[in-house]
Amino acid sequence: MQAGHVTRTPALLVAGAVIALLGAVLVAGGVWLITLGGSWYYLIAGASFLLTAFFLVTGATTALWIYAAVVAGTMGWALWEVGFDWWALAPRGGVIFLIGLFLLTPGVTRALDRSRRTDRLDSRPDAAPPQVSAFRGAGLPLTAALCAALVVAVTSWFIDPHQIEGSVQEAPAGTAVGAQDVPPGEWHAYGRTGYGQRYSPLTQITPANAAKLDVAWTYHTGDMRGRPGDPTETTFQVTPLKIGNRLFLCTPHQSVIALDATTGAEIWRYDPKILNKLALQHLTCRGLSYYPGSAGSGAAAMPRAAGPADAALSTAAKSAIPDLPVAAANADKTADCAAKLFMPTADGRLIALNPLDGAVCGKFGGGTGQINLWANMPNVMPGGYYSTSPVVVVRNLIIVGGTVLDNVTTTEPSGVIRALDVETGQLIWNWDPANPEQTAPIADGETYTPSSPNSWSISSVDEALGLVYVPLGNQPPDQWGGNRSESVERYSSSVAALDLATGKVRWAFQTVHHDLWDYDVPSQPSLIDLTINGGTVPALVQPTKQGEIYVLDRRTGEPILPVTETPAPQGAAEGDRTAPTQPVSALSYDPPALSGRDMWGATLFDQLACRIALKRLRYEGRYTPPSTQGSLIYPGNLGVFNWGSIAVDPVRQIAFTTPTYLAFVSTLIPREDDTTLYVQGGKPPEGSLPALNENFGAPFAIKLNPFLSFLGLACQAPPWGYVSAADLRTGEIIWQHKNGTVRDRSPIPLPFKMGVPNLGGPIMTAGGVAFLSGTLDYYVRAYDVSNGAQLWESRLPAGGQATPMTYVGADGRQFLLVVAGGHGSFGTKAGDSVIAYALPQ
Repeated sequence: MQAGHVTRTPALLVAGAVIALLGAVLVAGGVWLITLGGSWYYLIAGASFLLTAFFLVTGATTALWIYAAVVAGTMGWALWEVGFDWWALAPRGGVIFLIGLFLLTPGVTRALDRSRRTDRLDSRPDAAPPQVSAFRGAGLPLTAALCAALVVAVTSWFIDPHQIEGSVQEAPAGTAVGAQDVPPGEWHAYGRTGYGQRYSPLTQITPANAAKLDVAWTYHTGDMRGRPGDPTETTFQVTPLKIGNRLFLCTPHQSVIALDATTGAEIWRYDPKILNKLALQHLTCRGLSYYPGSAGSGAAAMPRAAGPADAALSTAAKSAIPDLPVAAANADKTADCAAKLFMPTADGRLIALNPLDGAVCGKFGGGTGQINLWANMPNVMPGGYYSTSPVVVVRNLIIVGGTVLDNVTTTEPSGVIRALDVETGQLIWNWDPANPEQTAPIADGETYTPSSPNSWSISSVDEALGLVYVPLGNQPPDQWGGNRSESVERYSSSVAALDLATGKVRWAFQTVHHDLWDYDVPSQPSLIDLTINGGTVPALVQPTKQGEIYVLDRRTGEPILPVTETPAPQGAAEGDRTAPTQPVSALSYDPPALSGRDMWGATLFDQLACRIALKRLRYEGRYTPPSTQGSLIYPGNLGVFNWGSIAVDPVRQIAFTTPTYLAFVSTLIPREDDTTLYVQGGKPPEGSLPALNENFGAPFAIKLNPFLSFLGLACQAPPWGYVSAADLRTGEIIWQHKNGTVRDRSPIPLPFKMGVPNLGGPIMTAGGVAFLSGTLDYYVRAYDVSNGAQLWESRLPAGGQATPMTYVGADGRQFLLVVAGGHGSFGTKAGDSVIAYALPQ
């Protein structure tokens, strides 16, 4: 009997064929990667797979020796690349480990053993059968290698190389913080006060009792995503206000609701009946704004500038603005309002409501109860401009910015910032970043500068200094800036301090020079008084998409923590340029640059594909310019920080942060005309939805995609999201822990704590507890701010992509309020829940 014939058993043939196929893939991919300058491992591993397959089908136990070397070599290579990081080791060794186990199964080992015995008998017919199986000797090295790999895997499961451990110093006894005219148990603005700290002085909930939190009541708004014409980014992002014993909130489709803060019972509801068929990119409402009335403000009235009586709607401009619905939809009669709520709508209005009953305030807007924000705007397209964020209310002013469509056309509405009289809506001043010196109310018949940098996020205000702090975006298109003017360049991606009385710029700090990455300033600045060298310095803390947190003197804009101009990659697209340097703060969450060892996947094979994809893209670290080749943008434009911002503790003088890390691919598509759809696949968007990223009028359209493998998984290794604390006086990151699970993102709902992205802000309390609900998994969590330990979590019925808030009810209990409605582009489950938690009575 011939040995070759005997050894071709089905088990060996199948095993050999599978391993040979996998080896061929590794060899082909490995050669490709090497030609791109990448790792040699995959070619060597693939060749070893092919050798293993060859010896398997010939029935030689040499296959097990070779595969033992594959296991040992892979283990050593993986530890060299990523250390004891379980989630980085798993794709490198998982398939190899499973194949090794398969090779030790009885079906394979018996076939090899029979082959060995047959070979001996064929060569020496008179020899006695061996007393000890030859397989056992060949299998021992593979068994040992697999056992060693298992030890490495188990050990790495309990090690987190990404974790930073530390402890926040306790606040000095008796330390007090000014209430800024907000009672301790209330929440009067998006960030609780105009300072935007997202900090509450309440102390009932502590690290000792947070685990006892339970649902006190749940309210359903009835406003769900999925109506005809809804944009993808229809989101429930609101942070409610708490005034007296009432909660006030708005829904994605713009209804305003008042609830009893203690029971959750609905008191009133107002529907502004927004226009249909809006050209919306986003449909959301992040919050309302509150004016307590002139008697409650405690501030002298501001002088009223001369201007058209009907909220600055000039005769010439009226014909160009859309015909908007009448505001008085909640009652037959309007009301005179001492206090007011202000609601910006998706069709470009600002409506004033009476907090008592939801009636429209009749004296506002020339008797209409509303302001038409399309007044004096160029390029009118209903839905193409509106304020997604709550306005600032200070003294007798309303200060309002707005969002424009991203990357649709170069002829967008203006990003002008306007100050209106809080009682009448009359225009007081306007600041146009492209025409910054002219702040007097715009003249009849004129329009603001098209496509100037806009402020879609939330501004902060220091009434004592007389300044409003405005975070600014870019002039569209985001990824090509060849035609930007000097003024546009000066204020793009900046935070600007505007004088409350005149709208003039007192100072501006630019966070990105000549921004080509959509790194607009997304977060509300947080104002805090820091103790520096024994003195008190009024500071502004500005988080950014690129991961820098700038700590500035809010009087002058000068850095408190050092800012260094660092060389940046060069070589922009045709007709454009790049800035030679970019500003880097001493407090930075900028991640290390990605390399091949940072690539990830479910298996060795999609990880290899990600390594090849990385090498094929243009990537020189952060600020790699967009290109027609395709550039890797890391951090991507989702941002390390986004509109949720951070929370700052004015007593402990720390920031509670939620850094997110996701890479995107940015590819410029040359445009040959101003009509062809290059990004939308030649098919116009449904209904009135905008043709995003086409950049009509620019030389390039832009394709923006997450950096994913062919399996749809992130190409970069986890963690993708953390919670962290930083000392605002020194820039030290005190502690940092990965946060959130993949339970709601994996085919099997396993709660693996890999660290997932977050969209939505945190809050902190004087009780030493922070809260966050914005992770990709559907949980609200409580953390000990001193060390980052998770204290409690509660399952949410939908995505919690909003910033929570906390208050005291009429029963004296401290409540935590969470909105769970999901986020369209984040892909989380839609809902309409408002959930209040409290300690047991």
